[in-house]
Amino acid sequence: MSRKRLFFDMDGVIVDFQSGVAKLSEETKKLYEGRIDETPGLFALMEPVPGAIETVQLLAKHYDVYILSTSPWNNPTAASDKIEWVKKYLNGVFHKRVILTHHKELLQGDYLIDDRGKNGASEFQGEWIHFGSERFPDWDAVLEHLLM
Repeated sequence: MSRKRLFFDMDGVIVDFQSGVAKLSEETKKLYEGRIDETPGLFALMEPVPGAIETVQLLAKHYDVYILSTSPWNNPTAASDKIEWVKKYLNGVFHKRVILTHHKELLQGDYLIDDRGKNGASEFQGEWIHFGSERFPDWDAVLEHLLM
């Protein structure tokens, strides 16, 4: 019997986007104002969302798991920074399970945990688990739903 497929978004789900922004200089923030995600090196500075790493590793024991993220077109280091982040914070297998796309609806799977409906997340054919929503405000709610 094959395991169900589960995708994790990165920014705002397992990665604390604001933790990276907080590490930027005021000069850099001003330079990239209104397009902060285009700041080179930004995605390498981010910390994990509390509880995310443990949850991803736990769910990997029950599901066929992948990282499904979008990389800003105008940030030359975003894609490689995201891969390096995965290597740093998740075990060695995960960097070969990273999918970067602006069309998440094209992927086939059972669940997508994402904090926003952008880039095809709201059109995902499986169940979109809207992380940070009233129904799924935190990792405990997600675990309760997926491991019930």
